[in-house]
Amino acid sequence: MKGRNCEVVAIASRDGDRARGVADHLGISRAHASYAALLQDPDVDAIYNPLPNHLHVELTLKAAAAGKHVLCEKPIGLSAADAERLRACPKDIIVAEAFMVRFHPQWKRVRELMRSGELGDVHMIRSVFCYYNVDPANVRNMADIGGGGILDIGCYPVTAGRFFFECEPERVVTLVDRDPEFGTDRTASAIADFGDGRQLCFMVSTQAAGTQSVELIGTRARAEIIIPFNAPADQATAITIDEGLSFDGALARREIIAPCNQYTLQAEAFSRAVLGEEDFPYSIDDAILSMKVLDALFASEKSGGWATIA
Repeated sequence: MKGRNCEVVAIASRDGDRARGVADHLGISRAHASYAALLQDPDVDAIYNPLPNHLHVELTLKAAAAGKHVLCEKPIGLSAADAERLRACPKDIIVAEAFMVRFHPQWKRVRELMRSGELGDVHMIRSVFCYYNVDPANVRNMADIGGGGILDIGCYPVTAGRFFFECEPERVVTLVDRDPEFGTDRTASAIADFGDGRQLCFMVSTQAAGTQSVELIGTRARAEIIIPFNAPADQATAITIDEGLSFDGALARREIIAPCNQYTLQAEAFSRAVLGEEDFPYSIDDAILSMKVLDALFASEKSGGWATIA
């Protein structure tokens, strides 16, 4: 582990041989043949929960009951009601949703540009996130355990809207296409209304050529994060600030962001919270608010119209 305050001391799987193999490959000293054994390990202070979506809340509750802090992979549950169960976690246990992008300097820099007024009044955010995966054995293609594009990647544009507008949307509308075999939402387009004329528009797909983008469009300029979600840890990234002086973007300004590992930055922030050095900026409440937006997207799919955020 590259974080100064973090050390990966153990890994667990329901398959002991698999756990041992991965541990040896990654240089982790301890491998447990069950999740229960990991939660009973006295040398483990916190766990990272990357299980399939339907197991996020279940294991997080067990870990918190065992006195372990939890950084849980997104989405934190299958629905807001599912995530609400996490309020039962002991108050001295930190439980948070793992959206690593919020710790990358490129996201923080774009929000700084927005706050400064350099972009003018930002009323539009648009985003695309796609990949191609038709493997029936992949959990992302299993509808009954929380597969599908909205939960897997739709949560990222939703996070972008909430992060940059710094408020919650009031209502959403979506158009969804479902895979006839998997039953999963394979393509979705959505609009989220943040009030005062502010809109987030996005498209996600699990069966399209890989691409991703986040763009904020203001009255003075637009800002684009070139690789917003899967920023490479060993390469510099870039953001573009374009005042619209040329339609081809040739006169835009580009800011280069030094290489960094957004997962390490997230783990470091989480570890400082565990050590009591600072508060973690995102709580169970934040994760539940995100789930409410995702719930509304599915409600809009069913109704064919706008759905308010409950």
